[in-house]
Amino acid sequence: MANLRPRFLQRLLASALLISAAPALALQTIEARDGVSVEASIALKEATRIKVDGASITDVFGNIYSSNCGGLAAVNRDAGQPVAAINPTGEIVLECDKDKGEIYVKPVSGGAKPVNLFISTAKSTYTLILKRVDMPADTIVLKDRVLQQVGTALGRPGETSPSHVRALKQMLTAMASDRVGADVRVEEVNRPVQLWAESRFTMLRLYESRGLIGEKYLLTNISKEPMVLAEQEFDREQGDVVGVSIESHNLRSGESTNVFVLRQRN
Repeated sequence: MANLRPRFLQRLLASALLISAAPALALQTIEARDGVSVEASIALKEATRIKVDGASITDVFGNIYSSNCGGLAAVNRDAGQPVAAINPTGEIVLECDKDKGEIYVKPVSGGAKPVNLFISTAKSTYTLILKRVDMPADTIVLKDRVLQQVGTALGRPGETSPSHVRALKQMLTAMASDRVGADVRVEEVNRPVQLWAESRFTMLRLYESRGLIGEKYLLTNISKEPMVLAEQEFDREQGDVVGVSIESHNLRSGESTNVFVLRQRN
């Protein structure tokens, strides 16, 4: 994997800042991962919209005061039962847009205690710690980088079937969480790899399943300037790369990030 960076000196950084047309509506983009708690802010007196980028919300679990969600499973944490009517001890009012797979939450009171909420999609469950803040209506967007980047634009013909995408997601999730099934062989490597003069790049582990090979690297910015990374920089010629995930795309001097590369096994 030698000297990859010059191939992408003209790469397009496809980053977009999403700004709502309504002046009272802001946007909180939160990096989330299955099983990891993340913090966000909800409006004290207004409804706050919550959505998962690239997925529909299917279940909500928490101390819910009331809900209009119908087909979406909204469960009270304390009772362990679906929300049917008013829960006098509930903390939030929950409304659902089932067509869009989004929810709206509003605190019942102005207390200082954060609201704990579990939000599930078909693939993951996210733990939210929602701080009550006296602010205008807002939108919270949960972005799961692990699930979004597994099928990056590196796919080739014949590699977009649901079963293939599912295998990629399973492998990448196992690599990122260090929870590997019995069908995956793991080898500790810890071998330096030549990449760019301004970086230190080390292969940490090699993962092998029946159809995929996964490589976990640690990349460190050893230059004095910030470094911006893109998945396409790790697509090697004749390397059968089918997916790349980078935990952090922006590195200051001295900072490091994990890089996961998935290759088709011949």
